[in-house]
Amino acid sequence: MFEIGQYIVYGSSGVCKVVDIGKSNLSGMSEDRLYYTLEPCYSQKSRILTPTDNKKTVMRCLMTREEADDMIDHAQEAEILWIDNERSRESEYKNVIAKCDCYELIRVIKTIYVRKQERVADGKKVTVSDEKYFKIAEDNLYSELAIVYDMSRDEAKEYMLKRISRGR
Repeated sequence: MFEIGQYIVYGSSGVCKVVDIGKSNLSGMSEDRLYYTLEPCYSQKSRILTPTDNKKTVMRCLMTREEADDMIDHAQEAEILWIDNERSRESEYKNVIAKCDCYELIRVIKTIYVRKQERVADGKKVTVSDEKYFKIAEDNLYSELAIVYDMSRDEAKEYMLKRISRGR
């Protein structure tokens, strides 16, 4: 069980802070269950109430600094997700994002970056789907790294890119 004050990843909401744990007095909510009250770090004035035993949405601890460093050190090795079929590719992007796994997010980012470069070189526009999932993957990845490294999302992105470029 998570603790009050702890930062966690909660599904598509991304990094959230646990602000309370307790029973709910809202109608329709079980009085026998415990709930987390979560505050998304990058959504203004919103709160999430979810059962502590929620199995439908990924809830996990943030990476440690060591895990983040290791992930960044191995980012160059991340294989791209090459799928020719547009619908299948979008479905795979959705699946990867739903897992809330930062290394897999790097794979999505890397895949879409390579696709962008190729499309632009061929005189084509970047697809709306690629733009959408690129932004989601970056937001989720850099939001977690920002909390882990105690910096802004932009600083986390810059930090990661510098570390990757030094590793070449």
